[in-house]
Amino acid sequence: MEYRHILVAVELSDDTKVLIDRATFFADKLDAGISFVYIDGTHGEIYPELVDIQANDGDLPINQDAVNNLKELEAYANHPIEHIFVGTGDLNDKLKNTISENNVDLLMCGHHHDFWHKLISHSKKIIDTSPVDILVVPMD
Repeated sequence: MEYRHILVAVELSDDTKVLIDRATFFADKLDAGISFVYIDGTHGEIYPELVDIQANDGDLPINQDAVNNLKELEAYANHPIEHIFVGTGDLNDKLKNTISENNVDLLMCGHHHDFWHKLISHSKKIIDTSPVDILVVPMD
């Protein structure tokens, strides 16, 4: 299978660099595009849709510190980032439309191995409902 557009579910942590490294490796080999998606789950559902901060300077559903962190991750990627989608609430609820509207064909997300992440795995929810292939990358 040839992937043309990779969507990376990022967090605002250094762990995300593992995902970005993997995405850029595949994107370079496959001549694919990369986009990021970030959901601020700390505030619940404030904004019903994902917003592309690459195309929108206006009212964003996340604070400026988060935007700055995402821009740093974009610079780290050393590969053009087509979109940086941001939102609030549950990532799983917002992915289907974003994936279909942007012709995403590979979703990458991380999975931590510690106790709390085994108890509540966001990756499992995504795997159960994703309309595209998923690469789950182990995170230490």
